[in-house]
Amino acid sequence: MRERLLYNLNQIQGKITEAAVRGGRDASTVKLVAITKTVSVDEIQVLYDLGLRHFGENRLASAQPKVDALPKDIFWHYIAPIQTRKAGDVVTLFSVADAVDRVKVAENLQRRCEQHDKSLEILIEVNVSGEASKHGFTVAEVPEALKEMGAFDRLRVKGLMTMAPFDAPEQVLRSCFRSLKELTQSSGLPECSMGMSNDYEIAVEEGATQVRIGQALFI
Repeated sequence: MRERLLYNLNQIQGKITEAAVRGGRDASTVKLVAITKTVSVDEIQVLYDLGLRHFGENRLASAQPKVDALPKDIFWHYIAPIQTRKAGDVVTLFSVADAVDRVKVAENLQRRCEQHDKSLEILIEVNVSGEASKHGFTVAEVPEALKEMGAFDRLRVKGLMTMAPFDAPEQVLRSCFRSLKELTQSSGLPECSMGMSNDYEIAVEEGATQVRIGQALFI
């Protein structure tokens, strides 16, 4: 298991490095979040031992035993839309909420943070592609959303996140990623989260500071 994960991780990190160079920057500016929603504690521990510290989960029930069993310096990312009744668990279990798609969700997280005396980093999800199947703010809605979320002192808005259309032509992917990068920069935010197993190299070329990789790590 370790050999397979080491090989896959090296392959991915090598491709990230090459893509970053093509984009005119250093690979150290790109964070790899391993998506471990179907992965065992043992596999996550191996990746931790290999140097990874950021892991993403989308189910609270399966995340709880992993958070309990694994080292406490892991940054756990909650990558799914947040239901109102689950906000308290997100606040207590996770370091980052990667998919805040409504101001009401942020307001609920703020309230839960106050109750638990916690703070939480968040990424705002943007539906750059305009697909009806995707969550998130439109590009035009982001400035007002940021203004409203500025009132929530327990939340630290670190950046923006988007998911490009699956299996779209390269020019469509580039346009989507470029739009998010420009919006991130114009918003004065440090984190631009975009790119998954099928398109992360293009995302890095276009300026991603965070990529979320699952399938390519665990094949």
